[in-house]
Amino acid sequence: MCKRYHQAQELHEQGVPVISTDEKTGIQALEPIHPSHPMRPSHPEAVEFEYERHGTQALIANVEVATGRVIAPSIGDTRTEADFVAHLAATVDTDPQAEWIFIGDQLNTHQPASLVEFVAPRCAIEVDLGRKENEGILKSMASRAAFLQDPTHRIRFVDTPTHCSWLNQVEIWFGILTRRLLKRGRFASTEELKQRILAFIEFFNQTLAKPFRWTYIGKPLMV
Repeated sequence: MCKRYHQAQELHEQGVPVISTDEKTGIQALEPIHPSHPMRPSHPEAVEFEYERHGTQALIANVEVATGRVIAPSIGDTRTEADFVAHLAATVDTDPQAEWIFIGDQLNTHQPASLVEFVAPRCAIEVDLGRKENEGILKSMASRAAFLQDPTHRIRFVDTPTHCSWLNQVEIWFGILTRRLLKRGRFASTEELKQRILAFIEFFNQTLAKPFRWTYIGKPLMV
């Protein structure tokens, strides 16, 4: 996985995007009930603690490793297997003929039968996929993961190790989103929250996006 990060620029120049993808769920549309007290000398802004909840949204985001840009984000009410597959389909459709390498964690919704059924025809793979929990490629998470990670496929996946989702670069970007927008934002509805996130992504891509300086090469941090 770290090898793919270090190869990302070279692959980008060859027309192969390396994409770090994951979900940020339960993003709350919170609206403080009382106005904040503005800053004054020696005193920071004072934010009232009472707020009204207007619901939540789930963001599925992609960071293109070579550029640091966020591409083809999906925002909705749920984070399901179907949502994830639809997100990946929309991402691939931005360049349908390209090779794609997706880096993600081992969450069960990232290795569903429906994702295998999406990838196979897109890669012109005409084999019997079998049946979920019964036989063939679709039988288990392990068999599906092996198929999705096949390096010969035009659309393929690289998993972070178990309990190592921090190795997924999109998590760094989620931290930026939280600090710059969500932490002190006021959102009167989930629709406003969604539009503000999309506006921030556009702003980020135009003014702030750059590759993350990744120095970790995959060696154990502790022995």
